[in-house]
Amino acid sequence: MELQWGLILAFAAAAIAVILPGMGSSKAVGACGETASGVSTENPEVNSKLLVLQLLPATQGIYGFLISVIIMIKTGILSGNLANVSLLQGIELVIAALPIAVVGYFSALKQGQVASAGMLMTGKRPEMSGKGITMTVMVETYAVLSLLVSFLAVNAINVG
Repeated sequence: MELQWGLILAFAAAAIAVILPGMGSSKAVGACGETASGVSTENPEVNSKLLVLQLLPATQGIYGFLISVIIMIKTGILSGNLANVSLLQGIELVIAALPIAVVGYFSALKQGQVASAGMLMTGKRPEMSGKGITMTVMVETYAVLSLLVSFLAVNAINVG
């Protein structure tokens, strides 16, 4: 059986799409958990408000997972009925995965930093938790845009 470089690149695209945003999200959610633990020690009443802020940086990992699954469905990786993916199509899939991979990774880290700052603000002034959430969600905009670009690019590739 000959190596199908296009299919190998499709596997790589699916991996890139999920690994980088997943790494960013897990690091950010972990850092937010550390901040939430400290803030909750000082002000236990705000714990439920902190959970919302901790969850927000997890979305980039979810977005990467979504693009990865779409790639695996499109190429037949999930069904076991592998498509004939040309080398060019494999390269296209890798390039299509890059927006969510790269922007997802970095926006998760930055969103975690903003969420941690929002947690500190909420600990001192619980009535400002909504502002902390709003600031954190603003970073999400770029993750959503990169998700959209990767989604459109992956779906524009005709795999045979």
